[in-house]
Amino acid sequence: MTGTKAPRAGMFEQEKKSALDAISQAQFIAFAPYIFNASVILRDSGILATVEASRQNGIALEDVVTKVDMSHYGVRILLEAALGIGLVLRKEDKYYLSKTGHFFLNDAMTRVNTDFMRDVCYEGAKELEKSISNSKPEGLKYLGDWPTIYQGLSMLPEPAKTSWFAFDHYYSDHTFPEAMPMIFEHNPKKIMDIGANTGKFSLHCLNYNSEVELGLVDLGIQLNVAKQNIQEAGFEARAQYHERNVLDKNSELPAGYDIIWMSQFLDCFADDEIVFILEKCHRVLNEGGRVFINELFWDRQKFEASAFSLQMTSLYFTTMANGNSQMYDSKVFLALVDKAGFEVVTQRDNIGQVHTILELKKK
Repeated sequence: MTGTKAPRAGMFEQEKKSALDAISQAQFIAFAPYIFNASVILRDSGILATVEASRQNGIALEDVVTKVDMSHYGVRILLEAALGIGLVLRKEDKYYLSKTGHFFLNDAMTRVNTDFMRDVCYEGAKELEKSISNSKPEGLKYLGDWPTIYQGLSMLPEPAKTSWFAFDHYYSDHTFPEAMPMIFEHNPKKIMDIGANTGKFSLHCLNYNSEVELGLVDLGIQLNVAKQNIQEAGFEARAQYHERNVLDKNSELPAGYDIIWMSQFLDCFADDEIVFILEKCHRVLNEGGRVFINELFWDRQKFEASAFSLQMTSLYFTTMANGNSQMYDSKVFLALVDKAGFEVVTQRDNIGQVHTILELKKK
């Protein structure tokens, strides 16, 4: 296998905080619900933007009040909370935006993550223990009545729907341009996109190569969305649609494909289900064909913040998605790949900054 070394091997192996820092973080955890809610209000009310606009001059509380639609009391308690949270600084009775405040307000990834947590996960998060006990997404009832979130994606209430797709696309879309040369160096005639979602990856392929055909595999409700997007782009002649529940023991995947692609798909399943799906891929993949898996592994991240985000996202899968999947440790995932009869040809980290693309072939 060729690839890259673990970007930050051992990042969780040593205690790096002093006792004082540790107790501070413990208090941060204790007040986490208010920290989150206050931070979102500070962002969405315009308070943080008002502080930012003052630049190095700073701004007094009374002046912030005149620029936002909130009572003096509300602005005061939120700005004082923002001091403890670390979003703002105060000097000589004037407020200044901190570095953390800058990124919370302006960083695209942070905004996507925050909206996802607020609109999709927050209400259901209190069902975490019950979800673990029952291996079911017990928090999903706050969004709709489906066995898993995947049956309801196109019917999610707003703003959850917008925030879910923004979260999903923000991470996956960055990898597609880098994936194209890796896939097309094999000169595939037919590519199967499993978990096609809205068809974005398939559209990248159809645009990248004028001859390749795409077979999209997903639940029917998702395929309808992908089909509409592909038809609007004028590629309907080179696309086929295969409605499948990949966990159905009585159905197989379509055969005759040179490449099978799965992007942020297998993390939606439990360990044994991943093996089951990969074994289905093994049975139908053309001889000499390749399986490409685009995933986020928390142990392959360059930065602790990225690993942390993925570890927390696992709890979304528990409470809101299906109750039994996660963002995987690559060691756990690679053992499942081996069990399903594949070997890893290449493993490339830092694709789109945070992804890993695995290239598999049959053993």
